[in-house]
Amino acid sequence: MEYVLTANALCKQYKHFKALNNFSMHVPKGAIYGFVGRNGAGKTTLIRLVCGLQYATSGDYTLYGVNSAQKEITTSRRRIGAIVENPSIYLNMTAKENLRAQYRVLGLPSRDGIAELLELVGLENTGSKKAKDFSLGMRQRLGIAIALAGDPDFLLLDEPINGLDPQGIIEIRELILKLNRERQITVLISSHILDELSRLATHYGFIDNGRMVKEISAQELEAACRKCVRLEVSDSRILARVLDELRMEYTVLSDTQADVFAKINITELVLALAKQNCSVLSIQEKDESLESYYINLVGAN
Repeated sequence: MEYVLTANALCKQYKHFKALNNFSMHVPKGAIYGFVGRNGAGKTTLIRLVCGLQYATSGDYTLYGVNSAQKEITTSRRRIGAIVENPSIYLNMTAKENLRAQYRVLGLPSRDGIAELLELVGLENTGSKKAKDFSLGMRQRLGIAIALAGDPDFLLLDEPINGLDPQGIIEIRELILKLNRERQITVLISSHILDELSRLATHYGFIDNGRMVKEISAQELEAACRKCVRLEVSDSRILARVLDELRMEYTVLSDTQADVFAKINITELVLALAKQNCSVLSIQEKDESLESYYINLVGAN
């Protein structure tokens, strides 16, 4: 698999606090990578390091095949567009003026792409309206347009839907999906709004206390979060034989527990087990969400 970004044993220490601690990461090309963690877990620190706004205490990362210790890393960073914490917007300027300013910062001689960018993010009709009079969702979309100036391949978005109303959240979601599907832009989204992230992400990385706890694809996560019925019985070996006879998919968890991934006729199953002297001790439906998966992974504190 080809990766846009990898991190290896990355550490960032502020005096006695380790924001990143032996951190590793693998962001596949073309992915929408959901970077999940509580506030203070190290998400923004990682984004700052990749953007060159801060430097690692130890360890390294690779961006488009270039190691962070190499001089060429500056060239690789030009392929990044980013919103770190808050969009960098001049509030007394219009959307078009903000993009012109960004073009000057990037040293882009032509302004031909500005109208296309404004149309892409749905701000083509804002005219002379100043950014200070924009809604929060409009400002966020303008921030994404500014991040897209220079035609990046990789977009880093730090909490892009924080504080947005439902309509604003939908607009940002649709824009991210459009950028990924139509422009093949790889997107890393740092967020703790897990329900919304589950509508977007193709891959996930779960960070806690500066460490990567787990990386998993959306398909693997869906399999891990499948609806099932958890059975506790006196002997799971007998249960397995009965489930095989009933042609049901299952996973044995222990000598007494198994998860069954099928709609169960409880009466039929209990009678079949009783014939083989196996008792049903408890039956529990399970339907794990991204949120519950995350909490089970890192703990509820």
